[in-house]
Amino acid sequence: MQELKAKLRIELGKKTNALRRAGFLPAVIYGEGVESEPVSISYKDFEKVYKVSGESTLIRLDIDGKPHNVLIHDIKHDPLTDKPIHADFYAVRMDKEIKTKVPVEFIGESPAVKNDGGILVRVMREVEIEALPQNLPHSIRIDITKLAKFEDRVFVKDLLSPEGVRLLANPDEVVALVEPPRSEDELAKLAEVGETAPVEVKTEKEIKAEAKKETEKAEEAAETEKAK
Repeated sequence: MQELKAKLRIELGKKTNALRRAGFLPAVIYGEGVESEPVSISYKDFEKVYKVSGESTLIRLDIDGKPHNVLIHDIKHDPLTDKPIHADFYAVRMDKEIKTKVPVEFIGESPAVKNDGGILVRVMREVEIEALPQNLPHSIRIDITKLAKFEDRVFVKDLLSPEGVRLLANPDEVVALVEPPRSEDELAKLAEVGETAPVEVKTEKEIKAEAKKETEKAEEAAETEKAK
């Protein structure tokens, strides 16, 4: 299990900007048997753990020496840089099943793509599951070597579900398929549509101003959630 160290924080509202400049990410923990508390964590440490665990794998959050089993429940990003500016940690009970969504991982190579020049269409990129926290997988795999012809489909029932994990999606729901390659005429029509489609042009000043507003809204929303 990945582990993160955190500290209780007193920096709230606009004061969190100084915290971010110092290399820390403001966050909040809440959930089963845990009162909502503001915390801060090393931004670099958070990035490393999040890259491995995502939002569907259990991690241990150590707050001033007190451990909690949590999921990274929600992340708010800066709309201009896409850098995380706030994170929520949801504390879970190890004896209680939870519902969450995990990414679908496509493995193998489709013969219809490799041999016939088809286009792989990922209809479903994540799937809802239910499991005990310790059984939550980082992803659910599906083998796309079954897509040998354009009329082939892979379904939810074809997903490789780990032991202790229950899929909640409709078993007959399509996860992936392969479309025939587009003709030159079709590509020409798409290009024509792209050229004639109206494009909204904004100045750099307008983009930065909008990004600043979105960041302030995200920070206010995060602090409001924390205060609940």
